Amino acid sequence: MRIAGFQKTSLIDYPGKIACVLFTYGCSFRCGFCHNPEIVVEPLGEEITQEEILNFLEMRKGKLDGVCITGGEPLIDLDKEFVKKIRDKGYAVKLDTNGSFPEKLREFIQEDLVDFVAMDIKSDRESYDKVTNVNVDMKKIEESIQLVTSAPDYEFRTTVVGGIHSVENIKDMALWMNSLLGHKPKKYVLQGFKNKGKLIEAQFKMKKDVSEEFLKEIKEAIKDYFEEIEIRV
Repeated sequence: MRIAGFQKTSLIDYPGKIACVLFTYGCSFRCGFCHNPEIVVEPLGEEITQEEILNFLEMRKGKLDGVCITGGEPLIDLDKEFVKKIRDKGYAVKLDTNGSFPEKLREFIQEDLVDFVAMDIKSDRESYDKVTNVNVDMKKIEESIQLVTSAPDYEFRTTVVGGIHSVENIKDMALWMNSLLGHKPKKYVLQGFKNKGKLIEAQFKMKKDVSEEFLKEIKEAIKDYFEEIEIRV
């Protein structure tokens, strides 16, 4: 696996825990509004070694609760032995994924290597290719959605982008997920798009930040389809 970035402390990436964040290199999607182009489409710079991370975690015992592994898409090449070493040091592990690799996701859940899984839902079923700019195998996405609910803890989340997402297509997404699972998902997070300048497609640099009011409007429209809905702005 290739570790492209490392944040030593975060209070927001792992709900309820003080965590560090590892950013893995590479992604199976090319969402134009992604704010991590340096780890998705640009050449990999200097890598951070597993040894560096493990040494840091050894020194931070008692001060950090967990490790969030994000990307990019971690399951492209996430090293199970590395994750085992993190857990052996007493840390909880949160995995962020876009759902492209259900076979790997199953391994990490069934082998008790993750404590929390957060899966990005890009849009309603019919809009996935358009939003991600790739041909998506929707059977894999649906398999991952089902697998995520078997993790010890989990959430689904969508980054809401003006001009891409509407109340109606997010409602369609909620209906799709409910139908697929046969029950309400435990938790769904609405994340407002923030124009931070570094984006994969230049056109999104002209986009405005999504307002909290719009996210509240969406939340109201889909409140019956999830046990809990959180807004993050």
